[in-house]
Amino acid sequence: MAKKQFKTESKRILDMMINSVYTHREIFLRELISNASDAIDKLAYRALTDESVKTAREDFRIQIKPDKDARTLTISDNGIGMSADELESNLGVIARSGSYAFKNDLTDKEKEDKTVEIIGQFGVGFYSAFMVAEKVRVVSRKFGEDTANAWESTGADGYTVSPAERAEAGTDVILFIKPDTEDERYGDYLDTYELKRIVKKYSDYIRFPIVMDVEKSRPVESGEVDEDGKKKTTYETYTEAETVNSMVPIWQRPKSEVSDEDCCAFYKEKYYDNETPLKVIRIEAEGLIAFKAMLFIPAAVPYGYYTKDFEKGLQLYSNGVMIIDKCAELLPEHFRFVKGVVDSDNLSLNISRELLQHDKQLRVIAQNIEKRIKRELKKMMEDEPETYDKFYKQFGLQLKYGVVSDFGAHRELLSDLLMFATAKSDKLVTLEEYCNAMPEEQKYIYYACGENIAKVSALPQIERLRAKDFDVLYMTDEVDEFVVEILGQINDKQFKNVSRDDLELETEEEKKETEQKNEDNKALLDFVKETLGGEVSAVRISHKLVSHPVCLTSEGSVTLEMEKYFASIPGENKVKAQRVLELNGDHAVFAQLKNAFEADRELAAKYAKILYSQALLIAGFPLEDPAGYSELVCGLLR
Repeated sequence: MAKKQFKTESKRILDMMINSVYTHREIFLRELISNASDAIDKLAYRALTDESVKTAREDFRIQIKPDKDARTLTISDNGIGMSADELESNLGVIARSGSYAFKNDLTDKEKEDKTVEIIGQFGVGFYSAFMVAEKVRVVSRKFGEDTANAWESTGADGYTVSPAERAEAGTDVILFIKPDTEDERYGDYLDTYELKRIVKKYSDYIRFPIVMDVEKSRPVESGEVDEDGKKKTTYETYTEAETVNSMVPIWQRPKSEVSDEDCCAFYKEKYYDNETPLKVIRIEAEGLIAFKAMLFIPAAVPYGYYTKDFEKGLQLYSNGVMIIDKCAELLPEHFRFVKGVVDSDNLSLNISRELLQHDKQLRVIAQNIEKRIKRELKKMMEDEPETYDKFYKQFGLQLKYGVVSDFGAHRELLSDLLMFATAKSDKLVTLEEYCNAMPEEQKYIYYACGENIAKVSALPQIERLRAKDFDVLYMTDEVDEFVVEILGQINDKQFKNVSRDDLELETEEEKKETEQKNEDNKALLDFVKETLGGEVSAVRISHKLVSHPVCLTSEGSVTLEMEKYFASIPGENKVKAQRVLELNGDHAVFAQLKNAFEADRELAAKYAKILYSQALLIAGFPLEDPAGYSELVCGLLR
């Protein structure tokens, strides 16, 4: 039979199909299964409208048959089938979609009722078969006809259509798999387990059973006995037809039919997590962009979560077909810990079904998801505080990063989800809880930063605040200082850093007294500053200290904790805070320093260096010369 040419610039388009349109070769199976599903849907629709069609829904199936010896892979369906003319028009004209035309012929009511769910729309998915096959043969018999026909092609050189044999209506797509090369193992697409993996990944929720003959083993009794007289058991291999897809996804089932245990089981199986998720969120959104979603908040931070290699995103489905494995656009960065699936029937897909054509659709879904996650977290905080505490210990840092990202664009959304340890509470508290518990005379939200709670609670600056029964927020994450800068204030209350700001705890009389002490000891303070050789920008008598002799604070826009953070970043340009050494003018150590200044300047200089080193250690800074510090201390003990 003479070979016919494709009715378009076939060579160029087929080359594009094979090399450009699809990202992964395994996509071919998704496309062929989707075509088979469409063919069955067309016949199922006809059965609803034509009493002569006796095929029952439970009879429909898609079958996958690998043959390693013949090196063929067959995808069969018992759907509507195609006549010789339809084979030529549907397969001989690239980019003509019979499914698209069928959908256009449906009434609006039929589309709304989802009487039939047609997946295809571009008419190019079939040709993805040539990514793995050197030849494709399609044998099809149209429902209601007695004869079958075969369409066959090796690619861009054209095709033939000839009479064939098929026992019932439907279509067989037979792929003659390419030989393996050094770079490509095409033979993997003949492996049962690999085929099952691809089906589960992309087509698990096609609503018709996808059947494969799977090789299994079972125990059988042999006639032999072992040394103990027990019958020996051997194993035999057998083949059994197995439905390899789930068909109806759990998120599509009514909520009344799905228990929490079902959702958790689905989560554990799908995401290989042994722990039960902290929260299951189900969304059924109607409107211009209708979609369903099942989201999960994990119980623990996934491996590698805070690294650049971690990939966020939700699995995106359309009509039961997986489109994108991890769609990052569906999740904002501050909620990147959420896992789950999103399913929408009315997405505008591109030709490969791997990407979306309209970002607007995706943005609408993403905005809806963001609002719902925020609502559920807030509800968890209010109704299940213990659960929220577990969540926050795992993902609180992510929320903080979310506050500072995008120049604080999300601070209003996230600020009421933040929690901190405090000096007075044995549990984490929200900023609102802190503000509500403030004494009437307290004007500011006081906070202290440090490496851990033990070190922060030991800061000398906190002592005076505690004496006034003022609580202090303990901030132990490196991002906390930046969070505070972004937040600015909460409930009209400004933040004050105990290591930087004027705490405004003194009366006017106390302020004058402190100012007078600084004036009276100006010569001593200047001496200490000069002795430290530019390590500090100022030395002053402190109003913050009660029982401690010394502390280190800062002035200007860069805090001590910011300095530590920037020091941890590789690079030569380090940002330094303007360090201030504060001395307790009422402490016995200050009296000794003063006496030494008046009697022995060399001894006073040693005192000054020791006090500065102590202030550094209390503030969490390393000593540049630990040996020198040790020598100074030991020298005073001789």
